[in-house]
Amino acid sequence: MRALPLLAVLALLGACAGPLPTPDPQQAWIELRSPPTELLMAERLDDVRLNDGRYFQVSPGAHRLLATYRFEVPVGPIMTLEPVQMLCYLRLDYDNFVAGQRYRLEARSWLFQTESWLSDASGKRLADGQEWHCITQ
Repeated sequence: MRALPLLAVLALLGACAGPLPTPDPQQAWIELRSPPTELLMAERLDDVRLNDGRYFQVSPGAHRLLATYRFEVPVGPIMTLEPVQMLCYLRLDYDNFVAGQRYRLEARSWLFQTESWLSDASGKRLADGQEWHCITQ
């Protein structure tokens, strides 16, 4: 089923239709990045559901970020069968968010495994995320 990439593209286009808010200088801004055919969305900040999955904006200090990550895994001999659709929940805990700073939560997949991490504006890796839970769709 090739519906997931189409849905991901449509969701991204829909998300791009509305402008992102202006970052609050009293908070830290966390943008999300994943490969173009995959979809990483913000879900919860400190166990509170977010209204806009395109970014996190947090007060200084420690926070727990929860994001969903959707991707396909090709399976079968020589990757010839329909790909398996995966939905993973990623969790990242970081203690030192600084007001006015920009951060990036990134994710990528390798077969059925995920990797996620937080980096600062210069690209320095600050913390590794955890794969909290994955399901096939």
